[in-house]
Amino acid sequence: MQLNLKKMSQPVIPKKGPVSDFITHHYKHFNAAALVDAAKGYETHLTEGGKMMITLAGAMSTAELGKSLAEMIRQGKVDIISCTGANLEEDIMNLVAHSHYKRVPNYRDLSPQDEWDLLENHYNRVTDTCIPEEEAFRRLQKHIYKIWKDADTAGERFFPHEFMYKILNSGELQQYYEIDPKDSWMLAAAERNLPIVVPGWEDSTMGNIFASYVIKKEIKASTMKSGIEYMAWLADWYIKNSAGKGVGFFQIGGGIAGDFPICVVPMLYQDMEMDKIPFWSYFCQISDSTTSYGSYSGAVPNEKITWGKLDITTPKFIVESDATIVAPLIFAWILGW
Repeated sequence: MQLNLKKMSQPVIPKKGPVSDFITHHYKHFNAAALVDAAKGYETHLTEGGKMMITLAGAMSTAELGKSLAEMIRQGKVDIISCTGANLEEDIMNLVAHSHYKRVPNYRDLSPQDEWDLLENHYNRVTDTCIPEEEAFRRLQKHIYKIWKDADTAGERFFPHEFMYKILNSGELQQYYEIDPKDSWMLAAAERNLPIVVPGWEDSTMGNIFASYVIKKEIKASTMKSGIEYMAWLADWYIKNSAGKGVGFFQIGGGIAGDFPICVVPMLYQDMEMDKIPFWSYFCQISDSTTSYGSYSGAVPNEKITWGKLDITTPKFIVESDATIVAPLIFAWILGW
Protein backbone atom coordinates (compact mmCIF):
# COMPACT_ATOMS: atom_id res chain seq x y z
CA MET A 1 0.00 0.00 0.00
CA GLN A 2 2.83 2.41 0.85
CA LEU A 3 4.43 1.83 -2.52
CA ASN A 4 1.19 2.62 -4.32
CA LEU A 5 0.75 5.83 -2.33
CA LYS A 6 4.25 6.90 -3.23
CA LYS A 7 3.53 6.35 -6.91
CA MET A 8 0.29 8.32 -6.67
CA SER A 9 2.04 11.30 -5.09
CA GLN A 10 4.49 11.78 -7.96
CA PRO A 11 3.61 14.46 -10.56
CA VAL A 12 2.19 13.08 -13.78
CA ILE A 13 4.16 13.72 -16.98
CA PRO A 14 1.67 14.39 -19.77
CA LYS A 15 1.59 12.01 -22.73
CA LYS A 16 3.35 13.68 -25.62
CA GLY A 17 1.33 14.95 -28.56
CA PRO A 18 2.20 15.64 -32.22
CA VAL A 19 4.19 18.83 -31.62
CA SER A 20 6.39 17.10 -29.04
CA ASP A 21 6.77 14.08 -31.31
CA PHE A 22 7.92 16.36 -34.14
CA ILE A 23 10.46 18.03 -31.85
CA THR A 24 11.76 14.67 -30.66
CA HIS A 25 12.17 13.37 -34.20
CA HIS A 26 13.76 16.42 -35.86
CA TYR A 27 15.53 18.49 -33.19
CA LYS A 28 18.81 16.63 -32.80
CA HIS A 29 21.63 19.19 -33.04
CA PHE A 30 22.82 22.71 -32.25
CA ASN A 31 20.15 25.13 -30.99
CA ALA A 32 17.45 22.58 -31.79
CA ALA A 33 19.08 20.04 -29.47
CA ALA A 34 19.57 22.73 -26.81
CA LEU A 35 15.83 23.44 -27.02
CA VAL A 36 15.03 19.78 -26.31
CA ASP A 37 17.55 19.59 -23.47
CA ALA A 38 16.11 22.75 -21.88
CA ALA A 39 12.54 21.46 -22.18
CA LYS A 40 13.44 18.11 -20.63
CA GLY A 41 15.34 19.89 -17.87
CA TYR A 42 12.33 22.11 -17.12
CA GLU A 43 10.06 19.06 -17.03
CA THR A 44 12.44 17.17 -14.73
CA HIS A 45 12.69 20.16 -12.41
CA LEU A 46 8.89 20.23 -12.01
CA THR A 47 8.45 16.48 -11.61
CA GLU A 48 11.06 16.50 -8.83
CA GLY A 49 9.03 19.10 -6.94
CA GLY A 50 10.77 22.28 -8.04
CA LYS A 51 9.16 25.65 -8.71
CA MET A 52 9.78 27.85 -11.72
CA MET A 53 10.12 31.54 -12.46
CA ILE A 54 9.61 32.74 -16.03
CA THR A 55 10.97 36.13 -17.06
CA LEU A 56 9.55 38.03 -20.04
CA ALA A 57 11.57 40.65 -21.88
CA GLY A 58 11.10 42.12 -25.33
CA ALA A 59 7.62 42.23 -26.81
CA MET A 60 6.46 38.73 -25.91
CA SER A 61 2.89 39.83 -25.13
CA THR A 62 2.52 41.61 -28.46
CA ALA A 63 3.94 38.44 -30.04
CA GLU A 64 0.92 36.68 -28.45
CA LEU A 65 2.96 34.33 -26.28
CA GLY A 66 -0.19 34.09 -24.17
CA LYS A 67 -1.44 31.39 -26.56
CA SER A 68 0.92 28.96 -24.81
CA LEU A 69 1.95 30.79 -21.63
CA ALA A 70 -1.64 31.12 -20.38
CA GLU A 71 -2.05 27.34 -20.40
CA MET A 72 1.31 26.93 -18.64
CA ILE A 73 -0.06 29.16 -15.88
CA ARG A 74 -3.40 27.35 -15.71
CA GLN A 75 -1.70 23.98 -15.41
CA GLY A 76 0.61 25.14 -12.62
CA LYS A 77 3.80 24.93 -14.70
CA VAL A 78 4.75 28.49 -13.66
CA ASP A 79 5.00 29.69 -10.05
CA ILE A 80 6.09 33.30 -10.49
CA ILE A 81 6.71 35.71 -13.38
CA SER A 82 9.06 38.65 -13.77
CA CYS A 83 8.20 40.88 -16.71
CA THR A 84 8.70 44.34 -18.08
CA GLY A 85 5.91 46.90 -17.71
CA ALA A 86 5.38 46.64 -21.46
CA ASN A 87 4.65 42.91 -21.31
CA LEU A 88 2.33 43.45 -18.33
CA GLU A 89 0.17 45.94 -20.20
CA GLU A 90 0.48 44.72 -23.79
CA ASP A 91 -1.17 41.38 -23.09
CA ILE A 92 -4.21 43.29 -21.86
CA MET A 93 -4.06 45.66 -24.82
CA ASN A 94 -4.06 42.70 -27.19
CA LEU A 95 -7.04 41.31 -25.27
CA VAL A 96 -9.15 44.46 -25.69
CA ALA A 97 -7.98 45.85 -29.04
CA HIS A 98 -6.73 42.95 -31.16
CA SER A 99 -8.88 43.68 -34.23
CA HIS A 100 -7.47 47.20 -34.39
CA TYR A 101 -3.86 46.07 -34.55
CA LYS A 102 -2.11 46.54 -37.89
CA ARG A 103 0.45 44.08 -39.22
CA VAL A 104 3.21 45.38 -41.47
CA PRO A 105 4.94 42.31 -42.98
CA ASN A 106 7.24 44.53 -45.09
CA TYR A 107 8.46 46.46 -42.04
CA ARG A 108 12.10 46.17 -43.17
CA ASP A 109 11.28 48.29 -46.21
CA LEU A 110 9.61 51.17 -44.37
CA SER A 111 11.07 54.61 -44.98
CA PRO A 112 11.26 57.36 -42.34
CA GLN A 113 8.21 58.90 -44.02
CA ASP A 114 6.32 55.59 -43.74
CA GLU A 115 7.15 55.48 -40.03
CA TRP A 116 5.97 59.08 -39.62
CA ASP A 117 2.71 58.24 -41.36
CA LEU A 118 2.12 55.42 -38.87
CA LEU A 119 2.68 57.87 -36.02
CA GLU A 120 0.27 60.38 -37.57
CA ASN A 121 -2.34 57.63 -37.75
CA HIS A 122 -1.76 56.79 -34.05
CA TYR A 123 0.01 53.49 -34.59
CA ASN A 124 3.08 52.51 -32.53
CA ARG A 125 5.18 49.88 -34.31
CA VAL A 126 6.80 46.85 -32.67
CA THR A 127 8.68 45.10 -35.51
CA ASP A 128 5.85 43.90 -37.79
CA THR A 129 2.96 44.80 -35.49
CA CYS A 130 1.46 48.24 -34.88
CA ILE A 131 -0.42 48.86 -31.64
CA PRO A 132 -3.37 51.27 -32.01
CA GLU A 133 -3.09 54.16 -29.56
CA GLU A 134 -6.78 54.98 -29.09
CA GLU A 135 -8.17 51.45 -28.86
CA ALA A 136 -5.27 50.02 -26.81
CA PHE A 137 -3.41 52.62 -24.74
CA ARG A 138 -6.23 55.10 -24.19
CA ARG A 139 -8.90 52.45 -23.66
CA LEU A 140 -6.89 50.88 -20.86
CA GLN A 141 -5.92 54.30 -19.48
CA LYS A 142 -9.54 55.35 -19.12
CA HIS A 143 -10.35 52.41 -16.86
CA ILE A 144 -7.09 52.04 -14.94
CA TYR A 145 -7.05 55.73 -13.98
CA LYS A 146 -10.14 55.29 -11.83
CA ILE A 147 -8.55 52.38 -9.96
CA TRP A 148 -5.36 54.39 -9.41
CA LYS A 149 -7.35 57.42 -8.26
CA ASP A 150 -9.58 55.44 -5.91
CA ALA A 151 -6.52 53.89 -4.25
CA ASP A 152 -4.85 57.28 -4.00
CA THR A 153 -7.92 58.85 -2.38
CA ALA A 154 -8.21 55.95 0.08
CA GLY A 155 -4.52 56.18 0.97
CA GLU A 156 -3.92 52.66 -0.35
CA ARG A 157 -0.79 51.44 -2.14
CA PHE A 158 -0.38 48.54 -4.57
CA PHE A 159 2.15 47.07 -6.97
CA PRO A 160 1.68 47.69 -10.73
CA HIS A 161 0.51 44.11 -11.39
CA GLU A 162 -1.97 44.30 -8.51
CA PHE A 163 -3.69 47.26 -10.15
CA MET A 164 -3.87 45.25 -13.40
CA TYR A 165 -5.35 42.29 -11.52
CA LYS A 166 -7.98 44.59 -10.05
CA ILE A 167 -9.12 45.84 -13.46
CA LEU A 168 -9.17 42.31 -14.93
CA ASN A 169 -10.98 40.72 -11.98
CA SER A 170 -13.57 43.51 -11.94
CA GLY A 171 -14.90 42.35 -15.32
CA GLU A 172 -14.95 45.95 -16.47
CA LEU A 173 -12.92 45.19 -19.59
CA GLN A 174 -14.99 42.20 -20.73
CA GLN A 175 -17.07 44.44 -22.98
CA TYR A 176 -13.96 44.97 -25.14
CA TYR A 177 -12.56 41.42 -25.36
CA GLU A 178 -11.49 40.69 -28.94
CA ILE A 179 -9.57 37.44 -28.51
CA ASP A 180 -10.40 34.18 -26.82
CA PRO A 181 -9.82 34.97 -23.11
CA LYS A 182 -7.98 31.66 -22.70
CA ASP A 183 -5.15 33.14 -24.81
CA SER A 184 -4.48 35.99 -22.37
CA TRP A 185 -1.69 35.10 -19.94
CA MET A 186 -2.57 38.07 -17.72
CA LEU A 187 -6.13 36.81 -17.33
CA ALA A 188 -4.81 33.36 -16.40
CA ALA A 189 -2.39 34.96 -13.94
CA ALA A 190 -5.12 37.12 -12.39
CA GLU A 191 -7.38 34.10 -11.92
CA ARG A 192 -4.59 32.30 -10.02
CA ASN A 193 -3.34 35.48 -8.31
CA LEU A 194 0.06 34.44 -9.65
CA PRO A 195 2.99 36.31 -8.09
CA ILE A 196 4.51 38.83 -10.51
CA VAL A 197 7.38 41.26 -10.18
CA VAL A 198 7.65 44.14 -12.64
CA PRO A 199 11.06 45.80 -12.37
CA GLY A 200 11.38 49.20 -14.04
CA TRP A 201 7.61 49.49 -14.48
CA GLU A 202 8.08 53.22 -15.09
CA ASP A 203 9.56 52.30 -18.47
CA SER A 204 6.17 51.46 -19.96
CA THR A 205 3.25 53.31 -21.48
CA MET A 206 1.10 52.99 -18.36
CA GLY A 207 4.14 53.96 -16.27
CA ASN A 208 4.57 57.11 -18.34
CA ILE A 209 0.86 57.88 -18.04
CA PHE A 210 0.97 57.37 -14.26
CA ALA A 211 3.98 59.71 -14.08
CA SER A 212 2.01 62.35 -15.97
CA TYR A 213 -0.72 62.26 -13.31
CA VAL A 214 1.95 62.59 -10.62
CA ILE A 215 3.44 65.61 -12.38
CA LYS A 216 -0.05 67.14 -12.67
CA LYS A 217 -0.49 66.43 -8.93
CA GLU A 218 -3.60 64.33 -9.53
CA ILE A 219 -2.09 61.19 -7.94
CA LYS A 220 0.72 60.72 -5.42
CA ALA A 221 3.78 58.80 -6.59
CA SER A 222 3.65 56.73 -3.40
CA THR A 223 0.33 55.18 -4.47
CA MET A 224 2.37 52.89 -6.73
CA LYS A 225 4.72 50.58 -4.87
CA SER A 226 8.32 50.79 -6.04
CA GLY A 227 10.98 48.54 -7.51
CA ILE A 228 12.81 48.39 -4.19
CA GLU A 229 9.59 47.13 -2.60
CA TYR A 230 9.35 44.53 -5.36
CA MET A 231 12.86 43.31 -4.50
CA ALA A 232 12.04 43.14 -0.78
CA TRP A 233 8.84 41.22 -1.58
CA LEU A 234 10.73 38.86 -3.91
CA ALA A 235 13.35 38.19 -1.25
CA ASP A 236 10.64 37.09 1.16
CA TRP A 237 8.99 34.93 -1.53
CA TYR A 238 12.29 33.27 -2.46
CA ILE A 239 13.12 32.41 1.15
CA LYS A 240 9.71 30.76 1.55
CA ASN A 241 9.81 28.83 -1.74
CA SER A 242 13.42 27.74 -2.28
CA ALA A 243 13.45 24.68 -0.01
CA GLY A 244 13.67 21.15 -1.43
CA LYS A 245 14.28 21.07 -5.16
CA GLY A 246 14.35 24.87 -5.22
CA VAL A 247 13.34 27.50 -7.75
CA GLY A 248 14.29 27.38 -11.42
CA PHE A 249 14.86 30.38 -13.68
CA PHE A 250 13.53 30.37 -17.25
CA GLN A 251 14.62 33.58 -18.94
CA ILE A 252 13.06 34.77 -22.20
CA GLY A 253 15.25 37.49 -23.64
CA GLY A 254 17.61 39.67 -21.63
CA GLY A 255 17.27 42.99 -19.90
CA ILE A 256 15.81 43.99 -16.57
CA ALA A 257 13.09 41.32 -16.53
CA GLY A 258 15.85 38.74 -15.98
CA ASP A 259 18.63 40.83 -14.45
CA PHE A 260 16.47 42.13 -11.58
CA PRO A 261 15.05 38.90 -10.11
CA ILE A 262 18.13 36.72 -10.56
CA CYS A 263 20.01 39.09 -8.24
CA VAL A 264 17.80 38.20 -5.29
CA VAL A 265 20.02 35.19 -4.52
CA PRO A 266 23.37 37.01 -4.23
CA MET A 267 21.59 39.81 -2.36
CA LEU A 268 20.30 37.35 0.24
CA TYR A 269 23.60 35.47 0.40
CA GLN A 270 26.03 38.38 0.34
CA ASP A 271 24.16 41.45 1.59
CA MET A 272 21.76 39.77 4.01
CA GLU A 273 24.49 37.27 5.00
CA MET A 274 22.11 34.31 4.72
CA ASP A 275 24.78 31.74 3.93
CA LYS A 276 22.30 28.85 3.66
CA ILE A 277 20.19 30.40 0.90
CA PRO A 278 19.97 28.03 -2.12
CA PHE A 279 21.15 29.04 -5.57
CA TRP A 280 18.70 29.01 -8.47
CA SER A 281 18.29 25.30 -9.18
CA TYR A 282 17.69 25.39 -12.97
CA PHE A 283 18.63 28.01 -15.54
CA CYS A 284 17.67 28.48 -19.16
CA GLN A 285 17.92 31.55 -21.33
CA ILE A 286 16.44 32.02 -24.79
CA SER A 287 18.14 34.92 -26.49
CA ASP A 288 19.42 36.01 -29.88
CA SER A 289 22.00 38.22 -28.15
CA THR A 290 25.26 36.39 -28.80
CA THR A 291 28.25 36.58 -26.48
CA SER A 292 30.19 39.81 -26.91
CA TYR A 293 32.26 42.24 -24.88
CA GLY A 294 30.28 43.14 -21.76
CA SER A 295 26.93 41.92 -23.11
CA TYR A 296 25.10 40.66 -20.04
CA SER A 297 22.19 39.40 -22.14
CA GLY A 298 24.60 37.36 -24.22
CA ALA A 299 26.70 36.08 -21.35
CA VAL A 300 26.93 32.31 -21.04
CA PRO A 301 25.31 30.87 -17.88
CA ASN A 302 28.67 29.96 -16.30
CA GLU A 303 29.41 33.67 -15.86
CA LYS A 304 26.55 33.78 -13.35
CA ILE A 305 28.45 31.39 -11.10
CA THR A 306 31.00 34.15 -10.39
CA TRP A 307 28.15 36.46 -9.30
CA GLY A 308 26.72 33.97 -6.82
CA LYS A 309 23.54 33.33 -8.80
CA LEU A 310 24.05 29.76 -10.02
CA ASP A 311 25.81 26.79 -8.47
CA ILE A 312 28.39 24.64 -10.24
CA THR A 313 25.81 21.84 -10.34
CA THR A 314 22.83 23.94 -11.54
CA PRO A 315 21.50 22.56 -14.86
CA LYS A 316 22.25 25.32 -17.37
CA PHE A 317 20.88 25.79 -20.88
CA ILE A 318 21.05 28.54 -23.47
CA VAL A 319 19.15 28.56 -26.76
CA GLU A 320 20.49 31.24 -29.09
CA SER A 321 17.45 31.80 -31.23
CA ASP A 322 14.22 33.74 -31.61
CA ALA A 323 12.18 33.44 -28.41
CA THR A 324 8.90 33.79 -30.33
CA ILE A 325 9.78 30.47 -32.01
CA VAL A 326 11.55 28.67 -29.17
CA ALA A 327 9.40 29.46 -26.12
CA PRO A 328 6.10 28.11 -27.55
CA LEU A 329 7.87 24.88 -28.56
CA ILE A 330 9.36 24.38 -25.11
CA PHE A 331 5.98 25.15 -23.52
CA ALA A 332 4.34 22.68 -25.94
CA TRP A 333 6.74 19.98 -24.77
CA ILE A 334 6.03 20.66 -21.11
CA LEU A 335 2.27 20.72 -21.74
CA GLY A 336 2.45 17.49 -23.74
CA TRP A 337 1.10 19.04 -26.93
